[in-house]
Amino acid sequence: MMRQATSPGGGLLFALLAAMVSACAVRAEDAPAPPKAGAVQFSRDVLPILSDNCFKCHGPDEKARKAKLRLDVKEGAFRVKDGVAVIVPGKPGQSELIKRITSKDPDEMMPPPDSNRKLTAHQIELLTRWVEEGAAWGQHWAFVKPVRPAVPVVKEKGWVRNPIDAFVLERLEKEGIEHSPEASKETLIRRVTLDLTGLPPTPGEVDAFLADSSPDAYEKVVDQLLASPRYGERMVWAWLDAARYADTNGYQGDNTRTMWPWRDWAVKAMNENMRFDRFTVWQIAGDLLPNATAEQKIATGFCRNHMINGEGGRIPEENRVDYVMDQTETVGTVWMGVTIGCCRCHDHKFDPFLQKEYYELFAFFNNTPVTGAGGNGQTAPVVDMATPEQKAKQVEYQRAVKKVAVEVDVMERELFPRGPKELPAVSPKAAGLSGNIIADLKKATERRSPDGLREMVNYFKEREPAYSESLAKLRHAIEERDAFNASMARVMVMEEMPKPRDTFVLVKGAYDKLAEKVEPGIPRIFEQSASGVEASKRRLNRLDLAKWLVSPENPLTARVTVNRYWQQFFGVGIVKTVEDFGIQGERPVNPQLLDWLATEFVNSGWDVKAMHRLIVTSAAYRQSSKVTAEMAERDPENRLLARGPRFRLPAFMIRDQALAASGLLVEKLGGPPVKPYQPAGIWEEATFGKVAYKQDHGCALYRRSLYTFWRRIVGPTEFFDSAARQTCTVRATRTNTPLQALTLLDDTTFVEAARALAQRVMLEGGSTAESRIEQAFRLVLARRPTDQERSVLLASLERLKAEYAADPAAAAKLLSVGESKRDDRLDPIEHTAYTGVCTAIFNLDEAVTKE
Repeated sequence: MMRQATSPGGGLLFALLAAMVSACAVRAEDAPAPPKAGAVQFSRDVLPILSDNCFKCHGPDEKARKAKLRLDVKEGAFRVKDGVAVIVPGKPGQSELIKRITSKDPDEMMPPPDSNRKLTAHQIELLTRWVEEGAAWGQHWAFVKPVRPAVPVVKEKGWVRNPIDAFVLERLEKEGIEHSPEASKETLIRRVTLDLTGLPPTPGEVDAFLADSSPDAYEKVVDQLLASPRYGERMVWAWLDAARYADTNGYQGDNTRTMWPWRDWAVKAMNENMRFDRFTVWQIAGDLLPNATAEQKIATGFCRNHMINGEGGRIPEENRVDYVMDQTETVGTVWMGVTIGCCRCHDHKFDPFLQKEYYELFAFFNNTPVTGAGGNGQTAPVVDMATPEQKAKQVEYQRAVKKVAVEVDVMERELFPRGPKELPAVSPKAAGLSGNIIADLKKATERRSPDGLREMVNYFKEREPAYSESLAKLRHAIEERDAFNASMARVMVMEEMPKPRDTFVLVKGAYDKLAEKVEPGIPRIFEQSASGVEASKRRLNRLDLAKWLVSPENPLTARVTVNRYWQQFFGVGIVKTVEDFGIQGERPVNPQLLDWLATEFVNSGWDVKAMHRLIVTSAAYRQSSKVTAEMAERDPENRLLARGPRFRLPAFMIRDQALAASGLLVEKLGGPPVKPYQPAGIWEEATFGKVAYKQDHGCALYRRSLYTFWRRIVGPTEFFDSAARQTCTVRATRTNTPLQALTLLDDTTFVEAARALAQRVMLEGGSTAESRIEQAFRLVLARRPTDQERSVLLASLERLKAEYAADPAAAAKLLSVGESKRDDRLDPIEHTAYTGVCTAIFNLDEAVTKE
């Protein structure tokens, strides 16, 4: 942890935390179960029991199946063999399933004792009732196309602002739980501004909202936020996690790549509210659209965001297969919400996916000309984003290399005599040189490697000084040329080979153990939704896959997507397991609401901003987040939404908030990644000293967190518990590490932001301590302090003034943190004292929480 400054106002912080503590969000492991009234339902009640306890031995995985009995399909469950029926509808006494689960005989009972699984009395009762009621079979809810449910009729109609509220309130009324009142206007505008732009509202924006008494005042604020270019910068963050976006390859080499134009494309697409179906098609198969544009090709960089393994000794084909697997599984997670990766090596243990079907999906991505060789982060196919100026500069660097190469060639003609068109390595004079030097002498002069040239420089330094000096000049010129070439943006994209590559099932997922040959295809469970795709007589391609994913008939994509939106705004999805809609995933806490949202999304034309607007303008979203003891006991995770969302802000948003409130934030859309402050030695330790962190200066230090350079093997140090960006991540995480508290107190970014905020309020917040503290409070929290809060802050300000007056050296040290310039007109003791107060405000629970 960086220690560039002592913590300002440490005592003040603890006093404030004691004086201003607010209710914390209560956590729990399990969501409240849906009501189980009426008949036993197969999908809701029966299938989860069978999946948890039976499918390991009697499920989809043929190789693990016992007694050749399947309980995951109707034909197996209702099998009659040798006069024994597994399930006899209406007759539990004649059903072998019921006999086995109620047996006390260790040799007969199911699950068997050595399985470490045991049905509860309630589960046995449910299965028995289900058979008594006729054993109606069904499908897992997520694999059935959503049907738009009717909007419920509720008692408290006046609370309902849009259909979301009717579904939420219906459940609350069934549970006998009261909803919460609407949050204050200050809380609402801060909540929705952070949610839609990732930045806090300004005092001017708050005042305008408070002064607007029109019925649609809040909706007008929402519309302004949706139209802001900040919206795309906020919304893209979760997409970058899902897309495993980073600025390096990963693995030990972790070479730099230039995929940032794809990132900028995604921001632009979100700001322009590109339809989600088009957003999908472009990223999976933009290159296959008729007369594909450069932009459509760049969009397919989504698929190429995977890690690249350039470690020595790796087999290229093994790498290539890993990349295709990553592409397959990322699509499976992002658009289908299924754990298709379980099928790399075998049939799925729980869901109806075969290993063969995994490789049929794999086949869609198996046709790029990528070979898996090398560790270049600009491996073709690429879209070259170089500007005309950069291309001219590239020519200059190549000319410089050529000039020195000619000089070296002349010397080598004398040192290594040989034929006119032969390379130096064939000369008798080269005999006896080391293998590495010989290898370099086999290359054209301007194509030699810097490492080989370095060895040659050292070898000939004493033997042939003039030659060694020329080699050193050549090495320097080549290094400059290569570094410049690598810095030019080239986006790795998708492209089909003219002749499709054959795809085989891989035995246990091993790249070199080929089994049955397969063609691109959709899992059989979705055959009905993919009838148009599968009916095609030609070989299917990625464009067919992309169109199927966003087909209205697809049961998963709309559900999976709106569920992630729900997670973004409410902290947890309607289905908590956002990455797993399979049988082992959580059942929706409000199935009707999920299906209504999914069908609304499709019916709206896949309008993302409309969906976000619908959610944040609902009464459910606008509730106060205060939690009562009864709420904490009845619904600890707030899954039923009897109160508004409240949870810790993600680390990137906490940093951006500090920069915005302090006035340091530099708002500039897009461009190459930047390197802000970072503790010394982090990169060096992770790369065995091979890569050093070179901090940027000036405006680059204060760009939004979105643009921070992301080294895949060691992510930005301030973004605690963020996705690692090594594989696709869609489930939100909340950090509770004490390291974040230490960072907010001590890290250069936050100490400098506190200093800048102090300067801002001293210059803009009036002439009194009361008005300045109020201004700081409003800039961070969007509200005025209470009398008690103001009293604590004022007392702390006076104490800090006295402490720093007695130690002006400490004051000077604190005011020197960070590169931004201090206004020397301000009294240093007073400035330092206000810095301590601002640090405390930045560290308040409310400041790092969405209230």
